[in-house]
Amino acid sequence: MLGLTLAHNLIRRGQRVTLIEASPEIGGLTSAWRVGDVVWDRYYHVTLLSDFHLRSLLSDLGLEQDIHWGTTKTKFFDGKSLYPLNNAIDFLRLPVLGLIDKLRLGATIVYADRIENGVPLEQTPVADWLIKLSGRRTFERLWLPLLRSKLGPNHSRVSAAYIWSVIRRFYGARRGGLKTEMFGYVPGGYGRITQTLQRDLQHKGAQVLPGCPVKAITKSGAGIHVTTGDRAFEFDRTVVTFASSMAADICTDLSLSEKAQLRGIEYQGVVCASLLLTRPLGDAYLTYITDESIPFTTVIEMSSLVRPEETAGQYLVYLPRYLPADDPFFDRSDAEIETLFLGGLRRLYPDLRDEEISAFRLSRTRRVLALSTLNYSRNLPAMKTSVPGLWIANSSHIVNGSLSVNESVGLANTVADQLMASLAEDM
Repeated sequence: MLGLTLAHNLIRRGQRVTLIEASPEIGGLTSAWRVGDVVWDRYYHVTLLSDFHLRSLLSDLGLEQDIHWGTTKTKFFDGKSLYPLNNAIDFLRLPVLGLIDKLRLGATIVYADRIENGVPLEQTPVADWLIKLSGRRTFERLWLPLLRSKLGPNHSRVSAAYIWSVIRRFYGARRGGLKTEMFGYVPGGYGRITQTLQRDLQHKGAQVLPGCPVKAITKSGAGIHVTTGDRAFEFDRTVVTFASSMAADICTDLSLSEKAQLRGIEYQGVVCASLLLTRPLGDAYLTYITDESIPFTTVIEMSSLVRPEETAGQYLVYLPRYLPADDPFFDRSDAEIETLFLGGLRRLYPDLRDEEISAFRLSRTRRVLALSTLNYSRNLPAMKTSVPGLWIANSSHIVNGSLSVNESVGLANTVADQLMASLAEDM
């Protein structure tokens, strides 16, 4: 979505654009795929009321008015039972925390939401910040299991800016007296969004080349030479949007310090299962899990939001597990992970029967989220490189926000502004 939105933005400003994509289909983490007899998003995505960058893009494409909005419910699994977590009363009844713990937790969330700039928080380890605000017991019983589920062994290495960005995004999605969450989706999912973007780009004259992996990017006179498997291109300017370590390998004319900075960025990946069921698990969109023995991070019941006609009358569920990019879990077989995940799901829903599972499919991506380590911004390489005409912009440059489609669209807007300013300076 970063590359697609950037191309969309630049072509609207009168630039000639070529979009080169390694995969057979465009969209990256927002691409669609088939699970059983249903085509939907490969990974789970929703639109929040506060996703202003994304909603503006959808408006440009004539899709915003189609968004289906709904209230969602949340649950919490502590290893023994499922508890609702939808309003102040549910929150007060949550058994893992005492009353004082809950008050401090609520105060932490409100305080974090009021912080406008998260960069100063990069100097503070996430554990120190959360213990100071929420207390040690709240940290150990709630925050720590959630951090482990999202970051694995890297949870101790991130700064407070990470959890601040997560709180800000989801708290901003709420409205009304009890702060009810409002989530939305475009009918047809992200497959429809990316196809609309592609058609719009091609209609405006852009060249879109899926299934065309880039092999090398080098200086060439006053421009940039891009080599793919069987083609070569010359561009005045090139923006690389894939992961930083890949950029360091492919962009051979970068300085040694730039390559070191790029390779120093660490990523979390994800193994995510998509399931189709013949009946709903429950009525919650999101189930938080603090039991470390469960092999996935959360349960995402997409069909609690998405209408049944979108999924052929079946119920779509996602089971993600977040891991360091080099974790050996990525190399386990599909069959082994399926057995592990379904066993974990039956811990939460013991009455789930084999015949109620109509499809199961796994997706793996090793580089999804750049870790917000201590002093992250200070060590982040600039998007405009030392090679004239070469820019590198990817999810690692989302500094004051959590990784989401909305933040990717916002980053694309920023890159477009800086590119146009650079063009004006060179004229």
